[in-house]
Amino acid sequence: MPQIEDFVISDPSQAINVLDFEAAARKALPPAHWGYLSTGVDDDATLKANREGFGHYQLRTRRLVDTTNIDMSVDLFGTKWETPIVLAPSGTLFHPEGPLPVARAAEKQKTLQILGGVQERNHPIEKVMKARGGPVWYQLYASQQMDATLQTVKRIESSGCPVLVWTVDILGGRNLETVQRLRRLDTRQCMSCHTTDPQVRPGQPGRNTLTWDSLRRIKDSTRMKVLVKGIDGAEDAELCVQNGADGVIVSNHGGRATETGRATIDCLPEVVQAVRNRIPVLVDGGFRRGTDVFKAIALGARAICIGRPYMWGVSAFGQPGVETVLAILRREFNLVMAECGKRSLAEITPASIVKA
Repeated sequence: MPQIEDFVISDPSQAINVLDFEAAARKALPPAHWGYLSTGVDDDATLKANREGFGHYQLRTRRLVDTTNIDMSVDLFGTKWETPIVLAPSGTLFHPEGPLPVARAAEKQKTLQILGGVQERNHPIEKVMKARGGPVWYQLYASQQMDATLQTVKRIESSGCPVLVWTVDILGGRNLETVQRLRRLDTRQCMSCHTTDPQVRPGQPGRNTLTWDSLRRIKDSTRMKVLVKGIDGAEDAELCVQNGADGVIVSNHGGRATETGRATIDCLPEVVQAVRNRIPVLVDGGFRRGTDVFKAIALGARAICIGRPYMWGVSAFGQPGVETVLAILRREFNLVMAECGKRSLAEITPASIVKA
């Protein structure tokens, strides 16, 4: 349902759903930063598809089930989390303290956080872990020089990080047109320091030398679990398994990588089918509601990752914004589990939904 546009929340407690944070974030951020957060690639078709994809699936409710005790917890590599909702990695442009307010919110809400590799440049992982009160996962952007990448992997492992998430969906560059247009509206001098960032340049010719052998080399160099993020098809999912990945994240970078036009929720079933329970499958892309989370779990995801909703929260309100976003999604997911008669994630199966 559309939000009431003439009302922008001024406090997290005013939020009814996570979409209420979007307008507050837009109001708080400079135009170019907002453009970076809200943009997709090319015509934003994939960005839009991520949200529209959830409409391709409908819930099958079950009645007269005792749902007094609902267990939303999930186990990921031997660690139990209270919900399957994970904080995806993000950029650095949204709060003066970078990932630290997010880490504190993750600690309060007992939520898994994946630290963005770009964020770690200014906020070392040890500092983030201290704010989090425990380990975080780390997102790796691999260098074309593998020796440099392996040095990073070694450093991250020495911090006590248990899981490495290698993002592979923008290795050849991307075409961020909307952010380029919104940058023209930004009069802040600080934008001069962002123009050299490849994340905000116009599309460049793709040049990539990393291969599946690179995954083998990364995996062989570390005791950390290694997930591959950016998989959207069965063939690559199978290659992840064959080359030693410990898990995959179905992702199109929030519609910010390749203009495939495909929603991640629609890509999820073929990836799940391809891995055949050999490794866990996570998914991100367009999650805004508890019903979205439910549908992904029904399609075989072990957990789901959110990005923009918590970035709206931290941009507008810092740590309390992130905490409230997580609390809202937790409440909604609990409610939909009850309405569908499910008392644990194991009870959410493909039979819990139907194609529209």
